[in-house]
Amino acid sequence: MKQLYDWLDQNENKLRERGFYHDREGTFPTETFDELREQGFTRLTVPEQYGGMGASLTEFLRMQQRLAAVDGASALSLGWHNGLVYHIAAYDLWEGELSGFLFKEAASGALFNAASTERASGSPTRGGMPETKAVLRNGSWFVNGRKAFTTMLPVLDYAQVSAVIEETGEHAYFFVPLNLPGVRMEETWNSAAMRSTGSHDLVLQNVELPGGNRIQMKPQPAEPGTGWLLHIPACYLGIAEAAFHYAADFSLTYSPNSLEGTISTVPHVRQKVGEMSLLLKESEAVLYYTAEKWEKASKEERVNFAGDLAAAKHTVINNGLQIVDLAMRTAGARSLEEDNPLQRYHRDMRAGLHNPPMDDAVIEKLASDVLGK
Repeated sequence: MKQLYDWLDQNENKLRERGFYHDREGTFPTETFDELREQGFTRLTVPEQYGGMGASLTEFLRMQQRLAAVDGASALSLGWHNGLVYHIAAYDLWEGELSGFLFKEAASGALFNAASTERASGSPTRGGMPETKAVLRNGSWFVNGRKAFTTMLPVLDYAQVSAVIEETGEHAYFFVPLNLPGVRMEETWNSAAMRSTGSHDLVLQNVELPGGNRIQMKPQPAEPGTGWLLHIPACYLGIAEAAFHYAADFSLTYSPNSLEGTISTVPHVRQKVGEMSLLLKESEAVLYYTAEKWEKASKEERVNFAGDLAAAKHTVINNGLQIVDLAMRTAGARSLEEDNPLQRYHRDMRAGLHNPPMDDAVIEKLASDVLGK
């Protein structure tokens, strides 16, 4: 993995400038993902026997944080691919040959994500059933539906699509190559935050799949834990870190004519920088302590980690919001200028509130753990 860090160090300025360009334009950084594929970022969590790097959860999260400090939208997008691959591998989740096929494809640069959210049903974490339908005819599946917020869609190769089987009403998942007839992208992503994630609508019109492309889950000794979702707070931690460093550097270099030195000597500025540093350290401690605990736990023990995982996400996101706010207060009104990175960090950090689990669900989960349902 050292080569990935070295490459990021060498290309940081180029990637950051490109990220800001695509954020302004509301376009997807295809060229960045071409380079990420070429450098092997899609192999990060692929098991070593399939040609991957076999990164642990903590290694994966640290790479997320590092990439997000350069370009948060690209990190969040890639995180879904690496996170899902990690999750499927960690639990040997799929029956048959589909997982092996996915791992080999990812090791060769293919990108994968889940397509589960629909506008009518809301977030799948809330329990809504998909309106996408699948029908089995003559040994093939025919899938029809529309998926919203399909992150990284302009460059995705494969998707895990949720659907209801018409004959039985059963909730099922399908492995869909996105180069098939009937698959298309409708450009609907117009968010003020994470503008360059390419989270458009995936439209499936009578898409024919082989019978074996229905994903069958292997029986598990316990409900699979979702430690992989820590990629979300890891990404936002990287954005908060970038805001902190920008504000600290600004305080060390900005010298109004009302001062003999820079504003780094002003008490209220020093207070803000100290508070940001504290919040950043708290966030890192919570995130990586939780990841380490999760990795050391057995699969059976991980069932009881939902509260810990949710608390880590809640802590990192809300601390990050404070960090960006303090950074903007440090830089003053210029933080709202269009070419200032802080205004982008502010918008992107807000998006973390709407990634699962949402704050209200986190608090209710923690209350239920203490008080019962």
